[in-house]
Amino acid sequence: MSAAEIKAKTFDWFDERLGLRIARDMLDHKVVPLHPGTAWYYFGGITLFLFGVQMFTGLLLLLYYRPTVAEAFDSVRFIMTRVEFGWLIRSIHSWSANLLIFFAFVHMFSVMFTHAYHRPRELTWLSGIALLGLMLCFGFSGYLLPWNQISYFATKVGTDVAGTTPFVGPVLARFLRGGEDVGAATLTRFFAFHVMVLPLLTCGLVGLHLLLVQKAGMSTPKHLPAQDLSHMKFFPNFFLRELMVWYGVLALLGSLAAIFPWELGEKADPFASAPAGIRPEWYFLAQFYTLKLIPSHVWIFEGELLGLFGFGLLALVWVALPFWSTHKPDGSGNARLATGVGIFLVCYLVSFTLLGYFK
Repeated sequence: MSAAEIKAKTFDWFDERLGLRIARDMLDHKVVPLHPGTAWYYFGGITLFLFGVQMFTGLLLLLYYRPTVAEAFDSVRFIMTRVEFGWLIRSIHSWSANLLIFFAFVHMFSVMFTHAYHRPRELTWLSGIALLGLMLCFGFSGYLLPWNQISYFATKVGTDVAGTTPFVGPVLARFLRGGEDVGAATLTRFFAFHVMVLPLLTCGLVGLHLLLVQKAGMSTPKHLPAQDLSHMKFFPNFFLRELMVWYGVLALLGSLAAIFPWELGEKADPFASAPAGIRPEWYFLAQFYTLKLIPSHVWIFEGELLGLFGFGLLALVWVALPFWSTHKPDGSGNARLATGVGIFLVCYLVSFTLLGYFK
């Protein structure tokens, strides 16, 4: 029996049990439209790649990390000082978490500005927004795990803000903290969220998101007639280009981790005073600074409650974007309004994040 016959029989054996031919046919027929905005397609793959880096480095850190108040800080210090290349793995994990959220935002706004959320991609948009929310939850829960001064008091501030949510605030704060204040139960709870609950939800949602992208196909800008566009095969042509982009992102990630290693700081002391200038991570800075600017009372309303209500309303408008932003074949609709909302949101996030960082 020749090598080709052995290969064919092996493939047929696995295909009968796993349906490999369906996956091969899907890859053979999947194409990527070529137009001036094709480069935006890479950002979804970058986000997926960085999530894979997070999973891999997180598993390595999990071998040594101990989620107790007495041992959490010392276990991270052990990783950074005694485990071979442990400092590099932790730096890569921390930097990739920040890059993941950054590229997730870029991917979201690229979808928004190319109007790739219109019918029949409403569920793709909703699943993507849910994934971004999960990434923010990863960032918030993972920030506490080193159990240092900054992470302790930042978590305390964050849960305090959650506790001001109308109606459900006190219950939500107790749920997050595992009690009345940030302590051992909070660390255990955040650890469970970070390594079990959130990864399970994210993996399931990533699978759904990819399935929806495959079902609807790659979107094209509405002003470009689909029949006039040329296409590139996804595999291997576009995939190899995406792979080169991943190599570039990996080089950037390795450079940041090696040149600017992530610091550990001092062990958390609940009885100490909060460090001066305490603030959350950059992806929460815009909201944090906005709440600081709002007066304690606006007419008969508490300022913080009013700010949270505004954020909730803005989030609802943004999530429902595919259902109020319309585009018709004759060029009518309110897609320009949606673009204006997107520009405003980008300007707000960038400017208030910078102000929150430097003020």
